[in-house]
Amino acid sequence: MGVLDRFEKGVERVVNNAFAKAFRSELKPVEIASAVRRAMDDRTAALSKGRTVVPNTFVVELATKDYEQVQDWGEDAMVDEMVAAATDHATDQNYVFVGPVDVSFAEAEDLEPGRFRVRASSRRGAVAPATTASATPRHPIVDIDGQRYLLTGPVTVIGRGSEADIIVDDGGVSRRHLEIRITPDGVIATDLGSTNGTYVEGHHIAAATLVDGNTLTIGRTRILFWTGADDDAGR
Repeated sequence: MGVLDRFEKGVERVVNNAFAKAFRSELKPVEIASAVRRAMDDRTAALSKGRTVVPNTFVVELATKDYEQVQDWGEDAMVDEMVAAATDHATDQNYVFVGPVDVSFAEAEDLEPGRFRVRASSRRGAVAPATTASATPRHPIVDIDGQRYLLTGPVTVIGRGSEADIIVDDGGVSRRHLEIRITPDGVIATDLGSTNGTYVEGHHIAAATLVDGNTLTIGRTRILFWTGADDDAGR
């Protein structure tokens, strides 16, 4: 199933289940998803072999009537589907983000109903969706309950609180539980004074240097860590 097919089904699900409203405008949600995809394709940057970076921040400017319709229809649900569509397209094309994918809507008085603009840019963050398997010591990948994240910043905090870079839904995890820091001497995992502690390969640690393939445990949550170091060594 193509990315736009998945998006259309997602929009239908949201409308039918949550709002039971038609999108009363000449503007179609799938057209916005197509424009987001084009913005990614048009602004690729090949940084290295197998690493093509694309924008991760998108502002969709709409005419007043369409903007109001999005608000009535449910902006949060629309944003979720747009983010999913962008992430799916990046995965299909082996694109890489430098931060989390963010989509927002804005009102533009100079636009007629049915017309819109997409402003795309790259904004670096601590983590991004892992859309490829190309982990490196500089940009490792962690898998948390099946969700993969590319560590794009030098420091990533994992915890249950909203201030964490990666939020874990686990009552046994502290609000700021674990820090993963990328340094010239290696990737360091440090427990941030958590209540239940941090374990690497079953060993309770205050701090530890991680290696490719390590398993970390916080609360009931298991974190798999990859740097791709073994793949690099075999080339």
